[in-house]
Amino acid sequence: MIAYVTVGVDDISRAKRFYCAFLPALGYELEEGPEGLSFALPVPSGQAPVLPEFYVKPTFDGRPASAGNGTMVAFEARSQSQVRDLHAAALAAGGFDEGQPGFRDAYGPRFYVGYLRDPQRNKIALFSSDPNEPGRDD
Repeated sequence: MIAYVTVGVDDISRAKRFYCAFLPALGYELEEGPEGLSFALPVPSGQAPVLPEFYVKPTFDGRPASAGNGTMVAFEARSQSQVRDLHAAALAAGGFDEGQPGFRDAYGPRFYVGYLRDPQRNKIALFSSDPNEPGRDD
């Protein structure tokens, strides 16, 4: 199981604005520290954390952050409308469009996804595959 995912950024304030535009709506809580931003789902008393956690931090080596070619982090939304709403909110918060929300021929008929780049150009996907919603072929 993946325990956490970290993306590097040069500007924590810009990254915070971007990620706070959609992660809280997916249930993530923000914890800020001197090392950067930590997003995690709340843990009910006596239960194990829901993994993975998501960290947004300056680079450890002090060199400029860069987005990995082929690297992407995907977050599951509750519905197709939430994918659309959060994609729009992330764009308004300084993100870059990498693919408008919709179905893709290369994926299953229920996989509804929108792609973004954060202000540092890290690639992010917001998706829903709810079997109770219309699919690509419906």
